[in-house]
Amino acid sequence: MPLFSRRQWLAGAIAAPTLLSIGARAGSASAEGPFTLGVASGDPEPDGIVLWTRLAPRPLEGDGGMPPHEVPVRWEVAEDERFARLVRFGDARAEARWGHSVHVEVTGLAPGRPYYYRFIAQGIASPVGRTRTAPAPGAAVDRLRICYGSCQKYEVGYYAAWRHAVEEDPDLILFLGDYIYEGAPSPGGVRMHLNPEPMDLAGYRVRYATYKLDALLQAAHATAPWAVTWDDHEVANDYANDLDENNGERAPFLLRRAAAYQAYWEHMPLRRRSRPHGAAMQLYRTLDWGRLAQFQIIDDRQFRSGHPCQPADLLPAHKKYLPLVPDCAERHDPRRTILGSTQEDWLHRALGSSRAQWNLLSQQTLMTSYARLDADHPDEGARLYSADTWGGYPAARERILRRWRDAHTPNPLVLSGDIHAFAASDMADPDDDKRILASEFVGGSITSLFHDATFKRSTLLNPGFRFAENEIKGYGRIDLTPGRCDVAFRGLADARDVNSAISTIASFVVEAGRPGMVAA
Repeated sequence: MPLFSRRQWLAGAIAAPTLLSIGARAGSASAEGPFTLGVASGDPEPDGIVLWTRLAPRPLEGDGGMPPHEVPVRWEVAEDERFARLVRFGDARAEARWGHSVHVEVTGLAPGRPYYYRFIAQGIASPVGRTRTAPAPGAAVDRLRICYGSCQKYEVGYYAAWRHAVEEDPDLILFLGDYIYEGAPSPGGVRMHLNPEPMDLAGYRVRYATYKLDALLQAAHATAPWAVTWDDHEVANDYANDLDENNGERAPFLLRRAAAYQAYWEHMPLRRRSRPHGAAMQLYRTLDWGRLAQFQIIDDRQFRSGHPCQPADLLPAHKKYLPLVPDCAERHDPRRTILGSTQEDWLHRALGSSRAQWNLLSQQTLMTSYARLDADHPDEGARLYSADTWGGYPAARERILRRWRDAHTPNPLVLSGDIHAFAASDMADPDDDKRILASEFVGGSITSLFHDATFKRSTLLNPGFRFAENEIKGYGRIDLTPGRCDVAFRGLADARDVNSAISTIASFVVEAGRPGMVAA
């Protein structure tokens, strides 16, 4: 069966017209028409996939330039890129209340194979996307390639990383948070946000459209299914549950969070079960890839306890929280949670029941214990902890480590984002620091910056860390087989160059049944 070549995908997302169907005229993401934001697929299952688009002929307007009523949209899935072998098709409704986004949950497909899809609306055909179903439950799988990334601030770099991710020809792409950045436009980067800091639904829609108009990002969405979770910038920097970083009033923030959650749903290839209800949204879930792998995808923002070790006067005075704190008793309080009790119970059940050969905890922030040097007093040693990562919730981290151990979860790994750096570390049993239980791989950032001269020095003072790099941008690539996991950190020469070259800056191997990594 012929497949689109990677070059065709990349070129097609930038400029090429789509194929015609049932009288539709050709359109592309860059042409005037309803499909300016491209197409995407996500959350593959053995018999189906989610197909996504959003109709927005004027994407930088809050309503996308669409009328205030629903619009019919045809969707098609085929075995070939020319749509000569159509296997599923139907009609959907792009509703105004959901920003004229479309989320089609296709079923009845064969497991473990590629498909091609497109939409037709207002007489125009969308760009064509390629997707893939998951293997059958329990099926033996020889190989799985994953590219994963996070933190793609629009203003500070171009998306050359996505150009190279397309060329990797992944089976699945994981995005681990900070798909957008919510801040006000700031000069000095390679480009600027196109609207003020969003506070309402219309503002968040325009911010997502700003990002999704990028042709390289569209190409990555069109080349493989995605599985996504969020971090903080999809709403507001370093928010914790119902508090923003400035400890502002809770009620106004929850209104903002509701708007941000809806915009996230409108722009991601998520299933109906994730559709938000006000300021609440179900995002944690598992994704199975035959017998080879299970992904436990979690949400560490919506349900977490507040930031620890804060001066008592900050909250009542609505002052900004302290992101780096010295150790304190509150940090270790076993009642504190980063996932919330319901999600944590769900995760523990998943870790206890999974029979996958590899179990990949797919999440936002650095999980490995990490004490940092004080940049103003480096001679005092590594004594500061992030109040915003798992460093603010060590008891919750230890509960997961013990669950891996006690449930004999096969080959646990952690994939992470958030910190704008590459890092590789082994995580030890909290009750026996000589026993490695899992390895964590933080896959850098697509563009976002982290200029901190103490980062690499701090990691040298923390047991378990095997690699740290915070100036090079890029993504992680994983090749899984039943016997081993190969990890490559793919670093750009210059994220400010849309045509930047890329290279592997570090690589590691984890062998099945032997916890801990070795350099490759």
